[in-house]
Amino acid sequence: MSDSNLHDFYKRYVEALNAREFDRMDEFVHESIIMHSEPSSREALVAQLNSIVDAVPDFHWEVQELAVNGDSLAVRAINTGTPAKEWLGAAPTGKPIEIVEYAIYRVRDGKFVHMSAVHDAEALHQQLAG
Repeated sequence: MSDSNLHDFYKRYVEALNAREFDRMDEFVHESIIMHSEPSSREALVAQLNSIVDAVPDFHWEVQELAVNGDSLAVRAINTGTPAKEWLGAAPTGKPIEIVEYAIYRVRDGKFVHMSAVHDAEALHQQLAG
C-alpha cells in the first residue's frame, strides 16, 4: 500500500472503531496477528475492543499524529470517554478521562498483521483521583 493508501486505511479503521463497527474488523485485521508481541487473533482484538467500550461506553479514538514508513504505521492518539466500570485498574468516578495512546502497526496484504499499543495508565489514575 502507498503512504496515502495507508493513511486512508487507518482513517477508515478509526472510523469503524468510533462507530462501534467491530464486526468490520475482518476488513482491517488478519485472522492471526501479533498483538503486544504475542500471537493472537482478530477475535481476541474484537473482545478487547468490546471490553473497552463496555467499561467506557463513550470511548473515542482521535488520531493526533500518524507516520507511515513502508508497511509500518506509528500513531499518537488521544482517547477520551467517561468510565462507567473499572478500567485499567481504575474505578469509575463519573469524571471524563483523556489519555494518550501510542500505537505501532504493521500491514501485510492490506490488513494489520502486528498491533501494539500503550496507554498512559498513570495519567488515567491521576485524572480519576483528582
